Amino acid sequence: MRDRVPVVVQGSGRRVRRAGLAGVLWAAAELIVTVGVVVLLLVVHQVWWTNRQAAAAAQEQVQALERAWGEVSLPASDSPSPSPSPSPSPSPSPSASEPGAGDVPVPGPGGAGGAGAAAAATRAARPAAGPSERDRAYAVLRVPRLGLVVPVAQGVDKRAVLDKGYAGQYPGTAGPGAQGNFALAGHRNTHGEPFRYINRLRAGDELIVDVRGHRYTYVVGKILGETTERDTGVIAPVPRSVVKPDQGYSEPGAYITLTTCTPEYTSKNRLVVWGTLLKSS
Repeated sequence: MRDRVPVVVQGSGRRVRRAGLAGVLWAAAELIVTVGVVVLLLVVHQVWWTNRQAAAAAQEQVQALERAWGEVSLPASDSPSPSPSPSPSPSPSPSASEPGAGDVPVPGPGGAGGAGAAAAATRAARPAAGPSERDRAYAVLRVPRLGLVVPVAQGVDKRAVLDKGYAGQYPGTAGPGAQGNFALAGHRNTHGEPFRYINRLRAGDELIVDVRGHRYTYVVGKILGETTERDTGVIAPVPRSVVKPDQGYSEPGAYITLTTCTPEYTSKNRLVVWGTLLKSS
């Protein structure tokens, strides 16, 4: 009887290994797709849904303020808009668009002005300084060129103020219409992104701030396209960049400052828009 020689079938082993590798690759592909879908949903939530929520809530807050004030303010598109003209460069002599030290000029008849009156009006409109009151809106910022209407609250805390779609006033800065610098921060992207398009502002554009019973109209004078987040000079009482000392002002006055992140979808640097008080009513 002949001895039988065992036959080794190599092909089946290769097929098993291939099948195992295919299973691993398929599982990895499923995991990648799942992670991608989750990331996409998070992006949609952050970029789209939070914008809708914050923007809607901010507009409700504007309406609530106007009801509390007992009057409906003019929409941004209907606000009186004199022909814009570039704000003059700082000079020792005060002008209507760049007040000098010690006064807040109010051009035109019937204007009610003065740093003391503006400060008193702002104090009356601001909420109490308690922890539960500090982040409540007390003013409305209107930017006719951008069609922007946004509530203003004290502080720049993200969760308490900025993520609500509000503009936040930097602590320690001047109130609306008062001598010094009324300095505001706002998101450029997500959470209502109220300051997304402030890079489109130009010299002569109006920035209108409504507080209970008072309206302060500023005119854009200068724009600093980019500076670092540590450039505290841009919100100083006389705003001037400490990073780019040739940018800013040199004379006391009643200023407004808008700051936001730049480039878009980053928080690397800051974009700054400055304006000076034109009139109050």
